[in-house]
Amino acid sequence: MAGFVGVLVSDPWLQSQFTQVELRTLKSKFISTRSQSGRVTVGDLPPLFAKLKAFSEMFKEDEIKAIMGESHTNMEDEVDFESYLRAYLNLQARAAAKSGGSKNSSSFLKAATTTVHHAINESEKASYVAHINSFLGEDPFLSKYLPIDPSTNALFDLAKDGVLLCKLINVAVPGTIDERAINTKRVLNPWERNENHTLCLNSAKAIGCTVVNIGTQDLVEGRPHLLLGLISQIIKIQLLADLNLKKTPQLVELVDDNNDVEELLGLPPEKVLLKWMNFHLKKAGYEKQVTNFSSDLKDGEAYAHLLNALAPEHCSPATFDTKDPTERASKVIEQAEKMDCKRYLTPKDIVEGSPNLNLAFVAHIFQHRNGLSMDSNKISFAEMMTDDAQTSREERCFRLWINSLGTATYVNNVFEDVRNGWVLLEVLDKVSPGSVSWKQATKPPIKMPFRKVENCNQVVKIGKELNFSLVNVAGNDIVQGNKKLILAFLWQLMRFTMLQLLKNLRTHSQGKEITDTDILNWANRKVKKANRASQIESFKDKNLSNGIFFLELLSAVEPRVVNWSLVTKGETEEDKKLNATYIISVARKLGCSIFLLPEDIMEVNQKMILILTASIMYWSLQQQSDESDDSGIDASSAASGDGEIERTLSGDISNLAINETASDPNPRVSSQVDVEE
Repeated sequence: MAGFVGVLVSDPWLQSQFTQVELRTLKSKFISTRSQSGRVTVGDLPPLFAKLKAFSEMFKEDEIKAIMGESHTNMEDEVDFESYLRAYLNLQARAAAKSGGSKNSSSFLKAATTTVHHAINESEKASYVAHINSFLGEDPFLSKYLPIDPSTNALFDLAKDGVLLCKLINVAVPGTIDERAINTKRVLNPWERNENHTLCLNSAKAIGCTVVNIGTQDLVEGRPHLLLGLISQIIKIQLLADLNLKKTPQLVELVDDNNDVEELLGLPPEKVLLKWMNFHLKKAGYEKQVTNFSSDLKDGEAYAHLLNALAPEHCSPATFDTKDPTERASKVIEQAEKMDCKRYLTPKDIVEGSPNLNLAFVAHIFQHRNGLSMDSNKISFAEMMTDDAQTSREERCFRLWINSLGTATYVNNVFEDVRNGWVLLEVLDKVSPGSVSWKQATKPPIKMPFRKVENCNQVVKIGKELNFSLVNVAGNDIVQGNKKLILAFLWQLMRFTMLQLLKNLRTHSQGKEITDTDILNWANRKVKKANRASQIESFKDKNLSNGIFFLELLSAVEPRVVNWSLVTKGETEEDKKLNATYIISVARKLGCSIFLLPEDIMEVNQKMILILTASIMYWSLQQQSDESDDSGIDASSAASGDGEIERTLSGDISNLAINETASDPNPRVSSQVDVEE
């Protein structure tokens, strides 16, 4: 892979916001501007951006200058390449807001994050406030601050300490955050507040939110448009949680044959919701097809037919007879309230076609009364289509990880969405810049099957160039949806990414690869240096199941982060789960972006244990690197000076081949993809 030269930036998140094509284009413009005057200033950016196709039709140069002036008081200030990229992203967000957002997004989650609404939608705000008041009104800590008045900015002020958002995430997906890890003092210092927001953002990613362009400082400042975008995603995840075959096997009634079930598995939840709505509308004799949650619902007729089909006892002929859309919308909401559905929207919101609020309203109707049958034969078939617990957990982990990278395509189901190869090519382009030949790739929708095979063949080819273990694996295996091979490939891809991040921080390693053994030895040394007794033999060590080693490791890298009065001995299954849940939240609170579940620690899932340890190591080395940069000390001498990571790195062993020495007490040579470990 030495031949692949891409544009690299030091911030992994910033790198993830651009494709290599975009980075090369922007770098070229930046260098061209710098070569003319020797440096690039804030004042150089407006004319530069105004000529770009992305902004030329949206902004005049003076408008761009005014936007730049909001964050820069001196137009003569010099900007580096990364500041230039951040300015580009900010302007891109403004353009998205001005145009009304992405029209091509395949998922509400992606759309909700890439569209920044600087003009606050008061109806949405009022709806989200009502939701928060309803679900968190009796929370022991928040009850003294609730209910929130939607006519004020109290929502944004309350969100500034991070507690509200963390609690809301737990309402959406219970158990995501161990609330013992949330800092809940009445007055938080800046460090504690930042910890809460870091925990919030990492946990939001871990439930499927796409937190593009949102940082902890944005939450500390309570920026309304960003907060509402994040709150919107969290609430939608809660409302759409049951729109899958695992939670609601009755959804199989929406399809006619087995092939359609596979299609249903791959649909994003909002598409399933539309399919459910049209299923009932067709049965009710409604001839139109509802294709969106906006214009197709404005006249209220679809709602009237849907509620009549689901709850005829609450319906009135007057709803169909009235010619006034606003009056019909009012009657629809009255009928929904008789079903105990929360309002979420007003008649005005229906008539104006508010997509977010209509989506929330329909999802809530589904939760209360889905109107689907309990056909035992169909339900048992649907249950057969769902994965076992281990496979399901790994699919979830890789799906969330891919979505956290900021790729253009949002993944709803790994096994279905990777089969055309495009998503995997996007991920490879993120983690190994320049490795993808886009001229040889076909973008979805792909009608010709051989084009999918071509994409997947390129995926396998790049994997082999990265030294992945892919013996006897062909692109067609991915196209056919071979789950074990897909999981094995994604595991190697995730591991490669983490090891590359570690390697980039280890400037003193002189380009030698980081191995599993290095990570294992680093963790053991860290714990020993902190005068703790725990040591582990491998990432399969059964002693890891009680969680004590990880708590000691976390305490070693940041002494104040673990509250030892909350830690159990881990002797019972219940105590192990308490420790495991606490470990995950503490790691996220530090800044680790991880996607494992407590069960992965309790069962000592070798893959997830390795990634967790590597993530903690990465965070620790980042802090050391930052401190060295601040003090002007060379990072390599700083690392070598305290003896923390002095070791001999084996440069001949690739960082991409699974290191069995660390993973297994009895090393062996693997000749094929190991899908069992």
